[in-house]
Amino acid sequence: MSRLFPLPSAVERDPQVQKWLDSRPGELGQIARRWFGVMRGCGSDFRELLHDGHPTACVGDLAFGYVNVFTSHVNIGFYLGAHLDDPSNLLTGTGKFMRHVKVMPDKPLNEAALTDLIEASYHDMRSRL
Repeated sequence: MSRLFPLPSAVERDPQVQKWLDSRPGELGQIARRWFGVMRGCGSDFRELLHDGHPTACVGDLAFGYVNVFTSHVNIGFYLGAHLDDPSNLLTGTGKFMRHVKVMPDKPLNEAALTDLIEASYHDMRSRL
């Protein structure tokens, strides 16, 4: 059985999330803003909050994804990523549930495949409500 991760304080638009995104400069900040924007576009039941210090995407109050900026890359993470179909092999990690995609400014990225993963994660979580 997979682990659901409820975050009842998630809201439609959290000003702290936007402040966090806006405070990340350069290419890494652009990457984080872009992919969190894709998450925001998943559906009318999208909610967000800062959790563990980074923007977290929810379906209602169930977390499905996050972004986090590091020194040389951005993680696009999925709370139940181990259960996602990943034909392009973008996901990394060895946890029982979570996986992430490491996005680096100087490395090519299959953007369509990452978009598909975000949408799949959203729809998977939505089906669990």
